[in-house]
Amino acid sequence: MQLLSVTAVLNAAGAVALAILILLAMITVHEFGHYTAGKALGFKINEFAIGFGPAIIKRRSRSGELFSVRAIPLGGYCAFEGEQEDELLKRDSFNSKPPWQRIIVLIAGALFNYITAVLLLIISFLAFGQTVVRIDGVTYPEGFNAANSFVAGDIILEAEGEGVYLTSDLMSALEGRAEGEAANFLVVRGGALAEISVTLRRDCNFENFSDTSRLWGALGLDTEVREDGAAYWQVGAASYRFPFFESIGRAFGYSLRIAGTIFSVLGELLTGDIGIGAIGGPVTTIKLTSQLASQSVQGFLEIAAYIGVNLAVFNLLPIPALDGSKVVFCLIEWVRGKPVPRKIEAAIHAAGFVLILAFAVLVDILQFAKCG
Repeated sequence: MQLLSVTAVLNAAGAVALAILILLAMITVHEFGHYTAGKALGFKINEFAIGFGPAIIKRRSRSGELFSVRAIPLGGYCAFEGEQEDELLKRDSFNSKPPWQRIIVLIAGALFNYITAVLLLIISFLAFGQTVVRIDGVTYPEGFNAANSFVAGDIILEAEGEGVYLTSDLMSALEGRAEGEAANFLVVRGGALAEISVTLRRDCNFENFSDTSRLWGALGLDTEVREDGAAYWQVGAASYRFPFFESIGRAFGYSLRIAGTIFSVLGELLTGDIGIGAIGGPVTTIKLTSQLASQSVQGFLEIAAYIGVNLAVFNLLPIPALDGSKVVFCLIEWVRGKPVPRKIEAAIHAAGFVLILAFAVLVDILQFAKCG
């Protein structure tokens, strides 16, 4: 028993370490995007750091740039000369460069995250296939025509002519449909493609993206009870291999669906359709990432890609302290011909950083409270 406990602890620690590694790798890719664009445009770079806190390893290049690995593996940065000040007399400083060049440097981090995410998805889709929805069982009410239904083992590829990448795609395809209406699906049944028509069992007026119980109920995948007494929805996941070029195309499509989901969630937060307790902060992210990444190589690649797209989209939002907000300030300077006073801009970004940190802590607390 004690040996099993030690093994469980080591496995859990390894999974968390793997999650932190994924986050650190994606943040490093992001900062490397800033670094690469800055070097190409002649910006002076003081330091490229992996992690925060005290330096564990430090090396200085011939050009004077400091490369460091720091003790806290939860971030990183690319420090440009004069980024926070008016350094107009220093030819290579960040703020002495034209606004359009600074914008390129600022968006390069997100671009590198997105490109990396797509490459990871391509590798995953070619090596293992795409993760798709699999039907594990179907509930047939008395008198129901089973011909207008899924059967156990069906793999859903399309709904109403649209590719299905995420559960939210099914919800988007069926939104507004009424009970008794027919919905068209492309499935893999018995190893062959089949077009089927499914009679909906419930109205599909979803409250928000997390209203999956209504979705599965509408498709006839109601809860069942296993032998151990646990209830579950009769739906699972499977991997399906598409042809080579279609796999590449679907990798791009999947990345765009992930980005779209982020905007949908933000929209539902703003409208109040979902509460902030439905999302998670850094601790929750590490927890979920460790669970998925430790299951398989495919899970590792897919969750890393998901985080990459999230970082790309989130950093381009016009929220103070993020790259998107800095781009907005550059655009204002470009239009006005002069910058917003740097001290005011720095104060706005500092306040934004504090608010983002407080929000991240709050959503994690709400998650733990909900789990408790």
